[in-house]
Amino acid sequence: MLEFASIPGMTSSAIPAPLPWKDSAAKTDIFSAILKASRTFGSKKVAIIDGDGTEVPYKNVVRGAFAVGSALKRRLDRNETVGIMLPTGAGAVVAFCSVLTAGRIPAMINFTAGIANIRSALVTGKISKIITAHKFIQIAGLEELEAQLKESAELIYLDDLREELSIGDKVAGLLGPALPSLFHKRQHHSKPGVVLFTSGTEGEPKGVVLSHHNIVANVEQVRSLIGLSPEHDSVFNPLPTFHCFGLTVGAVLPLVAGVKAILHPSPLQPREIAKRIAEYDSSILLATDTFISQYARAAGEDDLNSVRLAVCGAERVKDETRQFVRRKFDIEILEGYGATEAAPVVSANSLELNKPGTVGRLMSDMEYDLVPVEGIEEGGRLRIRGPNIMLGYMRSSAPGVIEAPADGWHDTGDIVVVDEDDCIRIVGRVKRFAKVGGEMVSLAVVENCASAIWPDDMHAAAAIPDPRKGEQIVLISTAADANRADMVAWAQSHGVSELAVPRKVFHVDEVPVLGTGKVDYGAVGKKVDELTA
Repeated sequence: MLEFASIPGMTSSAIPAPLPWKDSAAKTDIFSAILKASRTFGSKKVAIIDGDGTEVPYKNVVRGAFAVGSALKRRLDRNETVGIMLPTGAGAVVAFCSVLTAGRIPAMINFTAGIANIRSALVTGKISKIITAHKFIQIAGLEELEAQLKESAELIYLDDLREELSIGDKVAGLLGPALPSLFHKRQHHSKPGVVLFTSGTEGEPKGVVLSHHNIVANVEQVRSLIGLSPEHDSVFNPLPTFHCFGLTVGAVLPLVAGVKAILHPSPLQPREIAKRIAEYDSSILLATDTFISQYARAAGEDDLNSVRLAVCGAERVKDETRQFVRRKFDIEILEGYGATEAAPVVSANSLELNKPGTVGRLMSDMEYDLVPVEGIEEGGRLRIRGPNIMLGYMRSSAPGVIEAPADGWHDTGDIVVVDEDDCIRIVGRVKRFAKVGGEMVSLAVVENCASAIWPDDMHAAAAIPDPRKGEQIVLISTAADANRADMVAWAQSHGVSELAVPRKVFHVDEVPVLGTGKVDYGAVGKKVDELTA
C-alpha cells in the first residue's frame, strides 16, 4: 500500500488535490474511461491488433479485464501494488486493465533494465507479486531473469490464470460490461492509477506515481492536439508499455479515443514493423528518432505510405532524420517532449505549427517557470505544473512512500528556451553540461555536431575531470572514421564554439542504450572512464 510523505502544508494521509481541469471527462478513473469508449464506439469494434495479427474487439478487452480482475482479487491484498512484466500487446493491456478492475495499482516493470534495477524497483514500490506469461518468458529468452525474480517476488502467469478462471470469474467477465458497478469499484480520479519507473540514465531508478486523473488528463491533452478519427486513423505502437509514452499514448489513448491500436512487441524489428505498417495501413506512428530512422531505412518504397504523421519523443529528432523521412515517404514528424513525471507528454508540435528544432508548445492547462542557471545566459531550468503532473516520487530509501512535488511544481532538470511562438527549445539537461575553462558546454550540442558529420551513426558525450580546465569532454561514436580534426573543422565552418569539440574521440562498436531507445548515460560514463583510464 502506498503512503504519502509528510510535506509542509499537507497531512501525511492527504492526496494532493488535482489542479482544475476544464474537461470533466478527465475526472474519472482509467478503466471507466475505457468502458465509456467501449459503449460509445461499440463493443464489436476492433480495439487492438496484436503482434500475431489477432484482432481484439473492445468486448474482449473489457470481458478479459473483468474476468482476470476477479481472479486477481483472490491473489492480491487490498490496495496492493502489483508488477506487470509483459511486452507491448493485448496481454499487457488486459493485465493492466485487470489490475485496475481488481482495485489494485499496476506497476510497469522494465524487463530490459537488468536484475539489479528491477530488484530496486520492487523494493521501492513494495512490490511482492509480478504478472507475466510463460510464453513471453520463453520467446524472449528470459528464463535466467525469471529464476532470479522468483527469489524476490511471486510470479503470477497470465496464461495459467486464464486457464484457472472459476465460474464466478467467468460470470464477472460476461456481466461486468453491462453491470460494471457490481464487479469494478471505481477509484477516485485523484488516487494512484499506475506506478512507472524512471529509466535510470542518471542514477538509481525512482518510482513515479501517476493518478488516474494524470493519465486521463494527458490522454485528453494529446487527443485535442492531434485530432484523431475513429473511422480513419489507426495508431502503430511498437514502444514498450513500461515506458510512459508507450503506455499512455500508445495504449490508453487509442482505447479511450476509439482508434485502432496496432501493437508490436518490440521496437527493435525495423523490417517487420515496416511490413506491418503497410499491412494495416497505419496512419499514425509512435517512435523515437533512433527507431523511425531505422524503420524508414528498412522500409520498402511504399511500406510507410499510409502514415500521415509520426509522433516522436524520448530523444531529439535530428534534422537528418526529419529530411530523410520526409524525402522518402512525405511523412511529417511531430516532435514532442515528455517526462514520466508528466504522464508523459509536456509539449508537442502540431500540424498547424510544426517548428523543427523545438518540441512545440505546452499541453493545454499547463504552466511553466524558468529558473536562472549560473553560467547559462539564455533560457533557464524548466519547472512545470498542470493536471498531468505526478502525485509524486517513491525512492528506495523510503519504500512505498510518495513524495509529492512542492505546490504541484515538477523540476524537469532541463535547460530550455521559450521562443516568440511559445515553442520550447531544449538546450540540454542540467546534469549534462560540462564546465570547460569556466564556461558551461552542453554535451547535447557536442553529440549534435557529431550527428551532423556522421548522421548514420550513434554518438554519446561525457565529461571527465581535467586538472587545468575543470572538465574535459570525451565522445564515443560508432562511426569508424570519427575523429577530432573533422569536428574542429565542422565547428569552425558552422560558428560553433571550439569548447564544444571533445578533447578525445573513441570509436566503439555500440553506444549503450536502454530498452526505451534512450542512450544509457550511466553506462556511457563507465565506458568513457574505462577508455580514458
